[in-house]
This record gives sequence, C-alpha cells and structure tokens, in this order.
Amino acid sequence: MTTIRLSPSGKEVEAKTGETVLETLENAGYALPNNCRAGACGECKVKVLSGEFDQGMVLDMALSQDERAEGYGLMCMCKPLSDTLEIDWGTDDAKPKLFPPRENIRCVVVDRIERTPRIAEIRLRPIGEPIRFWPGQYVSLTDTQKTVTPRSYSIANAPRPDGEIVLQITRVPDGKTSNWVHDEVKPGSMVNVSGPYGTFIGDPSTDGPVLCLAAGTGLAPILSLADAALRRGFKQPVHLMFSARTEDEIYCRGLMELWNARHRRFKFIPTLTREQKEGMQQGRIPDIIKDLYADLSKHAIYIAGSPEFVDACIDAVKAQGAQAEMIHTEGFFDQAPPVAPSKSQLV
Repeated sequence: MTTIRLSPSGKEVEAKTGETVLETLENAGYALPNNCRAGACGECKVKVLSGEFDQGMVLDMALSQDERAEGYGLMCMCKPLSDTLEIDWGTDDAKPKLFPPRENIRCVVVDRIERTPRIAEIRLRPIGEPIRFWPGQYVSLTDTQKTVTPRSYSIANAPRPDGEIVLQITRVPDGKTSNWVHDEVKPGSMVNVSGPYGTFIGDPSTDGPVLCLAAGTGLAPILSLADAALRRGFKQPVHLMFSARTEDEIYCRGLMELWNARHRRFKFIPTLTREQKEGMQQGRIPDIIKDLYADLSKHAIYIAGSPEFVDACIDAVKAQGAQAEMIHTEGFFDQAPPVAPSKSQLV
C-alpha cells in the first residue's frame, strides 16, 4: 500500500496497487484537473515534492525535460514506487487551487431554453480557449460592447471538454441585464464573459451524506456540483431539495428523473410553497426539513438561493445538528460585484 500525501494540507490518501495518482485521488473524491488521461495534454501536471514514481509514457510537449528535472509529473500516468509520494496540490484546507479569472472572454450562445416563464437558460461556448472552472463557481456576463451592466451568474453544469458553460437567468423586473438576456440574447448572439469566480466548490474532504438545498436559480450551482459528484462516482447519498412556489416552477425535472433512475444514492425532493400536489412535499424548506431529517450531524450541506433563503436554511439545518464547518452557502445578491480570489488560492 502506498500513501499519497497532499501538500500543504497534509491530507493522506491510500493508493491501491497499480493505480495512477489521478485514479487514487479521484477514488478519494479529489477532482484533480485532467483531460486526455493519456499523458498528452498536460492538464494534470503536478510537482512531486518527495518520493519515487514511474512516470510512464508521456509526450514531451505535455511534460518537458526541464519540468521533469524540476520534479513535475503528469498524474494521469504517474504510479508511485515508494511508500509515500508527496505532491504539491491544494490549499491549507485541502481544497483545490482556483483557476485565475480571465476577463472579456468572447463566447457564442449556442442554445437557449426557456426553463420557466421567468428563467431562461443559455449555453455558451468560448470562441477561443475554454474557461477552466470548478463546479459551483460563477461568471460575470455582459454584451460585447459592454453597454449592459455586468452581472454574476452561477454556472449550472460540470466542466466539459468542449468548454460549454450553462447559465440559468431569472428575469428581474428592473434588472437591465436579465431583461437584456431574456429579450435580446438568442442562439448565435455574441456575449462577453469574465471569470470564473467564487469558492462555493465541492469540499474534497466530504466522505458522508450530502444534502443540497436550493430555491429558484439557486439550483444552478447545485446542478454543477451534483453533476460533477455523480460523474466521478461519489459513493455517499446525495439528496437535493428544491423549493418552488408552484409545480410549473420546478425546472430541469427531466434531468432530475434521469439522475434518480441512474444513481440509486441520488434523490430529488421538490417542495411547493403555494400549492399542494400529490406526491410532493408542501411548504418552505426551512419549515419542513425537521420532518425529513432528524439528524444532520454527519451531513455536508450545500445551500444556494436568496440571502433570506440561505439564512433561514442555515438556522434550520443547525437545529437538526448540522456542523457549521460542514455548511457551504451561496447567497445571490443583485448588485454584488465578482470577488477575485487571492493569489494564494490560485493555481
């Protein structure tokens, strides 16, 4: 048995015989960036601080001789040879480092879906290099002439090789940016995106059940997090509670049904606040959560929605024993500017 130690956090993961470092980290829930998984792209390049390893066959264009001499390796092909392999990856709390935000990335709207009468979903692809982001982060959106006030919107999908990002935008009566999206942005439109921003990303140390609580387009970052977790085979129960006023406001139901059918540990729990429907919960999440979860002391909690919704949910889950350090939140403030990460948090 070999130990993979993450620096600077000191977290350790046990590797099975024959596994690459990338496989070991993924099996433990750590989402190390990668793409080709064949030693050709260099996405999973990490510096090895101590220990011996077999790099395997990789291309010089992905890992130069100078980088090899400095101790770097490609984790998709790297197999440990010593009892312990220490790699430079993550921050003090073992969370992955963030990708530096980029400004004014020109994107094309490749599709648009009216999710509800108030929520439009647009799918964007950068003309140039894809935007690298962690599930749960957000971007700032404006027009190419920058005449529309930039506004922040959560990314609603997990990272994809083609770089597509999905935004779900609620029309706000006095919101110039949301009205521009709803009235003028169509497939083929060109827009500007800056980002990614935010730290509402998955906690790699989570090894217990997960409860996600969302209202309105707070569902977007939750979708991104859940999609990424399910794709990488997260083995613990993942429950997603979604609050809507009426059944018509429950969107992405097809995707929820697919996840329900495909992943037996996933459960979608919609709840309605202004009508009653057979087979659905009725009431605000903060009011009904005590009836569904008697003990949340072992759960990781992810909450996204309006600040009022987030605050009420925090109080409700704490009343059921949730630990403060295991509660992760994303409150949507209308005028909040993007927050760039500090240099110490960046890749």
